[in-house]
Amino acid sequence: MAIKVLITGFGHFPGAPVNPTATLVERLVKAARRRGIRCVGHVFATEYKTVDRELPALIERHRPNAVLMFGLAARRRTLCIEMCARNRTSMRSPDAGGYAPRRAVIAAGARARVSGRAPLARLLAAARASGIRSRLSRDAGDYLCNYLYWRALEHSAKPRGPQIAVFVHVPNVRAKSRRPGQRASFTIDQLVRAGNAVLSAVVAACR
Repeated sequence: MAIKVLITGFGHFPGAPVNPTATLVERLVKAARRRGIRCVGHVFATEYKTVDRELPALIERHRPNAVLMFGLAARRRTLCIEMCARNRTSMRSPDAGGYAPRRAVIAAGARARVSGRAPLARLLAAARASGIRSRLSRDAGDYLCNYLYWRALEHSAKPRGPQIAVFVHVPNVRAKSRRPGQRASFTIDQLVRAGNAVLSAVVAACR
């Protein structure tokens, strides 16, 4: 049976009027299909209610073997493969729809963090082999990226759930002609190259 991967990104959110993960997902899906990889791309509105509604529907409809999620971490200087999701939310950071969680945890009474379901070292090696600065991270934050990761890991723990669920934070992208004094960052082409490498490693791990 051919491996199927659900690849996701996010739309804009407060402080980030443009989210490069939307473009990243589009380009990864096109490249993957040219390579014969079965995949489904989806860009979530950066809202808690959207994740809660659309993620279960996507998994139920497509039955992916793996979920590869991307999110923006604009202050980071490297691509970060998240090792775990934290049972934490930010009550002070509203989503793109203006909603902020009313409690500081995602799941009351649950453990503080849940480990990712993926061969993280292999994914990191693949990202680095693409020539992109990459590292493992233990801090997926307390916003929608972390929330999506937690929910995806919940699904992956169920019977017939995704075999692999992994979240990758990417830095912001720079214009092709960088302005003097602009903070170092990646181009979208570099992110696509790293994303393709990670995707290939995910597919290989599912076989």
